[in-house]
Amino acid sequence: MNMLKNPEKTKNEIVSWIQKYFEENGPECTAVVGISGGKDSSITAALCKEALGKDRVLGVLMPNGVQSDIDDSRHLVEALDIPHVELNIEEAFNGMKHMIESSDELKAITNRDELSNDTKVNLPPRLRMATLYAVAQMLPNGGRVANTCNNSEDYVGYSTKYGDAAGDFSPLAHVLVEEVRQLGRVLGLPSYLVEKTPSDGLSGMSDEDKLGFTYETLDHYILTGEIDDEKTKERIDRMHKLNLHKLRIMPSFDTSNER
Repeated sequence: MNMLKNPEKTKNEIVSWIQKYFEENGPECTAVVGISGGKDSSITAALCKEALGKDRVLGVLMPNGVQSDIDDSRHLVEALDIPHVELNIEEAFNGMKHMIESSDELKAITNRDELSNDTKVNLPPRLRMATLYAVAQMLPNGGRVANTCNNSEDYVGYSTKYGDAAGDFSPLAHVLVEEVRQLGRVLGLPSYLVEKTPSDGLSGMSDEDKLGFTYETLDHYILTGEIDDEKTKERIDRMHKLNLHKLRIMPSFDTSNER
């Protein structure tokens, strides 16, 4: 499978793109990056550091209670030597959970006494994004929040709308999973972060277990349109179609013809 022909060149181009974005959208602003301990946030932070300098990148670690791989996040910000803060969202999550589950009106409408599984999975990423924007607005010169999603995840909607799918700029939006790893290698990041098995950190399953196919299969299909297993093709196509709403600009009614 063909990947980036020249990862070093692509890395440099992304760095230049980040620099141009900040020149036009906040010349003195800081890049605010949520650090999950996975490859995407690690590589996004490293790209921002190279583009802006370490003092203009703020890593924000946001465990929800106990995070089993939080040390990976800590090691990353230490390896990059960037400013960082650790803000635990557990209290906010529990507060939202209590508010929703204690509403008799909502129970009557939903026929539920507790959060649905989808809500349990998607609420923490949305709280994390709210946290990142709160932090960005508190910085002396302001901040711009990085979206750390990659092309492979976006293609099948493996992200949370207005959670990790939000942000002000997105360095990896057109970069496939294996290409992200290529960038991580040329950036010189620790191999255990670059090669780490992708996981949402919530379900106890790897991304590929939840998706039902490998990222290698997905990347190849996105690049070539070729796939061996018809059922996997149907699954990917269905996921892509169902989740296009996450990638498109919010539709709005146009009144120009009414005037």
